[in-house]
Amino acid sequence: MHVRVFNLFNDFNREACTAGPVTKEQAGSYVLMIARFITSCIAEQIRLAPDKFITVCKRFKDQVLLLEEPLRGVAPMLTAIRKLQSSSEHLTALHPEFLLLCLLSRCYKAGLSILEEDVFEVDQPRDLFLFCYYGLVASQTVVTAPMSTVNAIAVEAFKKYILVSLIHHGQSPTNLPKYASSVAQRNLKNLCQPYIELANSYSNGKIADIETYVEANKDKFESDNNLGLVKQAVSSMYKRNIQRLTQTYLTLSLQDIANRVQLNSPKEAEMHVLQMIKDGEIYATINQKDGMVRFLEDPEQYKTCEMIEHIDSSIQRLMTLSKKLNGVDELMSCDPLYLLKAGRERQRFDFDDFDNVPQRFNI
Repeated sequence: MHVRVFNLFNDFNREACTAGPVTKEQAGSYVLMIARFITSCIAEQIRLAPDKFITVCKRFKDQVLLLEEPLRGVAPMLTAIRKLQSSSEHLTALHPEFLLLCLLSRCYKAGLSILEEDVFEVDQPRDLFLFCYYGLVASQTVVTAPMSTVNAIAVEAFKKYILVSLIHHGQSPTNLPKYASSVAQRNLKNLCQPYIELANSYSNGKIADIETYVEANKDKFESDNNLGLVKQAVSSMYKRNIQRLTQTYLTLSLQDIANRVQLNSPKEAEMHVLQMIKDGEIYATINQKDGMVRFLEDPEQYKTCEMIEHIDSSIQRLMTLSKKLNGVDELMSCDPLYLLKAGRERQRFDFDDFDNVPQRFNI
């Protein structure tokens, strides 16, 4: 590492650990210096002192936010992540900071590049919780991750998980998966009751009912900073109701669609149908002369070269994941601490409950 860059690293690390509030002029100077350092530093040397490097990068993020220019921090933070990672499957403490900058700067495509990567190694549980929370699309991972006590990140993630599920899937699993921790099973639903009731109201398919409920609980949703997502969920109900019509009817007039979906006019129904056709959410044609909509079957035959390659890629990815899980299972089955805990747990139950456990688990 260049001597001047190394000295800069040490100087700023001390500043990051001890400094109080700084002016915007100082922050601007720090941002330039640290961005230069992140670009110039050598990955192998950074990994010898990861905690110091992380402290510097987090301080860098704070200065960027002080300047109210989060976009300036996106590229340097991504570079810092790549240099800190031991592999592309390694989730570092800088991942949540990077996603936060992407959200604040509305640089969503840059954040998506990180979210699409498989994660198999995590330094701290909190990093995973924040990463999934900021990523939003991975909110289910937060609520199903192992936890000994309920944390605020999991509670907020569950609220957003419900809303995003309503928006994208038209339904929300109000019951957590069986593999979620017992702590999450017992507490999350009680702590997110307004959102559970919103999901139940949504499932009825009545716009008036859900709008009444949202208005009655507007202050709660607004205080959670989720009112925008709630409004999107309400709007998505029109799409879901139109999709339900495609399962029953082959043709319908725009007026009939407006009446059944509770839209104000045939023109509004036409706009919704056209947008859904464009997004690939339904397959239909509109006859402009008589205002009739004809619903069609999915034209995908799943036999094109592109589809075959896509399916093959998915299979290969699942096979790779399976091998990794088998490797982790082998390591756990030989870990003394795990075996000791497993032995203690087994004493609480009848041995017949463990007939399918491999012999090497026996103590």
